[in-house]
Amino acid sequence: MLTWATGAAYKATKFTANGDVKSNGKVEVEDVEDDDDAEAGPALPPDDAEESIDDEEGRFFGGGITRDTVDVLNFIDERDKSDDAKAEKLDAAWVRKLALNFERKISKNSELRAKYEDDPQKFMGSEADLDADIKALAILAEHPELYSDFAKLGCVASLVSLLSHENTDIAIDAIEIINELTDEDVEAEQEQWDLLVDAMLEADLLNLLYDNITRLDEENESDKAGIYHVLSVLENLSSRPTVAESLGKDTAFVSWLVQRVQKRETVITQNKQYGAEILAIFLQSASSNRIKFIDLNGIDIFLQLLSPYRKRDPAKGTEEEEYVENLFDGETCCVDELPGKTKFLEAEGIELCLIMLREAKMSKPRALRLLDHALGGPDGAACCEKLVEAAGLKVIFTAFMKKHDNQATEHLLGILASMLRSLPANSAERIRLLAKFVEKDYEKIDRAMKIRREYASKVVAVDQEIQNERVKLSAEEQEDRADEWLSRRLDAGLYSLQTVDVILAWLVAEGSGAKKRVQGLLAERDESLDAVRATLQGMETLPQWARIELTTL
Repeated sequence: MLTWATGAAYKATKFTANGDVKSNGKVEVEDVEDDDDAEAGPALPPDDAEESIDDEEGRFFGGGITRDTVDVLNFIDERDKSDDAKAEKLDAAWVRKLALNFERKISKNSELRAKYEDDPQKFMGSEADLDADIKALAILAEHPELYSDFAKLGCVASLVSLLSHENTDIAIDAIEIINELTDEDVEAEQEQWDLLVDAMLEADLLNLLYDNITRLDEENESDKAGIYHVLSVLENLSSRPTVAESLGKDTAFVSWLVQRVQKRETVITQNKQYGAEILAIFLQSASSNRIKFIDLNGIDIFLQLLSPYRKRDPAKGTEEEEYVENLFDGETCCVDELPGKTKFLEAEGIELCLIMLREAKMSKPRALRLLDHALGGPDGAACCEKLVEAAGLKVIFTAFMKKHDNQATEHLLGILASMLRSLPANSAERIRLLAKFVEKDYEKIDRAMKIRREYASKVVAVDQEIQNERVKLSAEEQEDRADEWLSRRLDAGLYSLQTVDVILAWLVAEGSGAKKRVQGLLAERDESLDAVRATLQGMETLPQWARIELTTL
């Protein structure tokens, strides 16, 4: 009679017809742990007794298996593993075999569909086989070195062609595999990724993706997942700027996305949020995409979608929160364009941003950034005038007098600098702006100087570190490090230092009272206007409109 322990070992083996014993794995001797809950049969003898019970010829080992048999089984197991490893070697030959099978499955399914068009039962089996082969292609994502072979064999074009398959489930599976193969997490060299993507684009991938996103119905869970995969592929492809531009210019994706982000939903869904994210990526990628969006009345649409968030915050960590952030990102990109500024004014974007700044909501810092971009640039004068007309000076200067994080401070400084640059001389709006700096004994100038000192001290410390590194390097090495050093200076607050000095330079040029105040504050640290001039001279690489302040000192 077998005990519980020997019975377990016995069940791990089975006999063939000729009496040989086969095992699925190595047979090893293991001590069986005492388990009160699973105890069955008589108790095992103590270890010393177990060691003494051994047949003189060594025939029994574990549960009726001889030592020789164990050795044979282990040898067979190792050989099987070796054979499996050889069979699973993924190389060019393996890709050719994969490609042949894949093409056969496509052809067979196509033939049966054409032959038995009115009898789905006759071709459903081939469709299941094709579906399995499509999913099997996912392994290529782990071996991007095979992308080239896969493309040269024509399989990429065949895979893309399945996006037009009558069965949307097949098309969705193909889209999902394309998403996996082009995902940024795939450890592919740029050349490998480019070769694969080029083959997909040549097979008309973009138009086929659009055809699918318009034929799929989000009321169906499978179709909803399919749309998500389409959006994910678009994100992957947009990492190449030329593709992102083409997506906006040569397809109707921008129009579809604008419609999708407007769809009413009780709770913001993943696809709505993702649609807003892809649209923001498109708008950041190319000016032509922004112009197309503006022509679709996108500026006004986004402002309407953002309007509810002047009074409430989306729940943290939700799809809705990301959705709102993406709307702000897209809108901010577009107001950098002249047509975007014009539409922003017409849609009362300045007024909405000011309302958001008055409310301590999630939208406040994002509205501040949006205003900074709307007022900035050589075409920002109209927006600057509108901000003054809309009683925005009080809102901006109230915020300016408070302490903020670096980003908010940067945007506040940017807004003030833009108004000083763009508001026409002797205009009512400019006079009102300058009056704000003078009132209450120049407290706004004092605040600006305090900000300058904070950033100047940080930039000087980094500059000293860089100088210490510079003396140890050759001219060529210094040139190689130039971008890194500039990045460190910017992180220390160089941009904000330059912007606050732009403000001070304009104030010095506008009136003797402001000039005297600025000079007095600089003298407290044994500095003069030369310190401001030196900062502005560091901006000489900027466009002419952005460095006119050099002429004011």
